[in-house]
Amino acid sequence: MTKRSSSQRTFPWRYILAGLGLAALVLVWRLLPVEEGLEHLEAWVARMGFVGGIVFGLVYVVAALLFVPGSILTLAAGVVFGLGWGTVVASASATATAAAAFLVTRYLARDRVARLARRHDKFAAIDEAVRNKGWTVVALLRLSPLVPFSLSNYLYGLTAISFWPYLLASWLAMLPGTILYVYLGAAGRAVAGGTRKQSPWEWALLAAGLVATVVVTVVLTRAARKELEKSRVGRKS
Repeated sequence: MTKRSSSQRTFPWRYILAGLGLAALVLVWRLLPVEEGLEHLEAWVARMGFVGGIVFGLVYVVAALLFVPGSILTLAAGVVFGLGWGTVVASASATATAAAAFLVTRYLARDRVARLARRHDKFAAIDEAVRNKGWTVVALLRLSPLVPFSLSNYLYGLTAISFWPYLLASWLAMLPGTILYVYLGAAGRAVAGGTRKQSPWEWALLAAGLVATVVVTVVLTRAARKELEKSRVGRKS
């Protein structure tokens, strides 16, 4: 019974869902006239230059603070900006969201968020682990999130961790997942809406890069979960 529940916890459901999201993106692209609209959006972003990235980032932050899933927003960054700039924009936006929600909880809405935290039985364990090991636990939880991204940003503000160690650990630990979802968005755009035919080598590189990104992220996630399990066992003993 224990082994089965453990495998269920480690099964990479979010990556399967990300793959399904990519397939849905391709299907929607094929069935609906979204390519023209996206081309207009890209042209607008290109005309805006650096400001376009800032505008997208502000939309990202506001949406994530309102509990829009960060994975969807990060996929969108890959679709609009491609892998390079998409990673920069999405990483900066996710980090800004983490900072803003943390500060809201710590200085503006602590009591309200505390009432919300009491509904999640895992929060007490998270709070204790962060108190004992600080930024290390935050980094592990970012790699293997026990609670959704948007909610966790608020909950961390209730813990004892200081702002700057929290922010640095969050930024570094969120990078693998950010790169994965941006890559999926960029790959979905390349597959669904390429204006020229991809060569076999380009398809091979695209597939190899996607597989490598997924494998690295899954490995990091499993390693993080193992460390969290060790920490939990140590506390019980």
